[in-house]
Amino acid sequence: MKLTIVGCTGSFPGPGSPASCYLLTAHDGERTWKIVMDLGSGALGAIQRYTDLEDIDAIFLTHLHPDHCMDLCGLHVAVRWKPGGWGRDRIPVWGPAATADRMATAYGLELDPGMHEEFDFTNWTERQSVTVGPYTVTPFAVNHPVEEAYALRVEVTEPSDNGVPVTRVLTYSGDTDSCAGLEEAAKDADLFLCEAAFEEGRDDDIKDVHLTGKRAGEAAAAAGARRLLLTHIPVWTSQTKVMAEAKPVFNGDVAVAVAGVHYTV
Repeated sequence: MKLTIVGCTGSFPGPGSPASCYLLTAHDGERTWKIVMDLGSGALGAIQRYTDLEDIDAIFLTHLHPDHCMDLCGLHVAVRWKPGGWGRDRIPVWGPAATADRMATAYGLELDPGMHEEFDFTNWTERQSVTVGPYTVTPFAVNHPVEEAYALRVEVTEPSDNGVPVTRVLTYSGDTDSCAGLEEAAKDADLFLCEAAFEEGRDDDIKDVHLTGKRAGEAAAAAGARRLLLTHIPVWTSQTKVMAEAKPVFNGDVAVAVAGVHYTV
């Protein structure tokens, strides 16, 4: 499985990166499958560097803050108005219960049909897994001030050179502060893609919103994750500081996500 960091700046796009968007690529032995986790502000342009939009097999939204979902509006335009037609069925979109109505309202559409002609919307049910190609995706409720916010546990089974299928696990935190659901989602993950928007000593009075590097490291350690990749770092938060906070509490590999970089899981 390959992870491409399309966008990783927290809360709004930065000068070097769109907001949250992550492309996963895996092969089931017959063809390549591509899924997208979040499609935040500014991500739609950048993702076209790495894939044709028509090759996206599904989109998974962690929550409905604009920095995680708003470029679905632009994708709606691409699907609806492409000269000659889209050429594929509706794009499956999993998200919170309000996703379809929120996107229609954001674009100024009537709720019926809204964007239902372009997207096949399905609401998350906590801890109920969904399968797309080789991916099994399970949402875990996490600690963020919206009606629904989820971390996503993505399990992928792919063929190997020796003929024995190999399963890998990537967990994406979405936006969250410390909570049991986050640790359960990341249990024994091969790669834990985890937000670290806050800094210790600066944001201590803000509870139940975001993690610091230290709290992200503690969650990774508690979950037994193998690698920690810090993401969703706003322009006013130091990447160096959050990584330095994480390293003393997590013994595995720690790095900061960089837009345009590919990681093998």
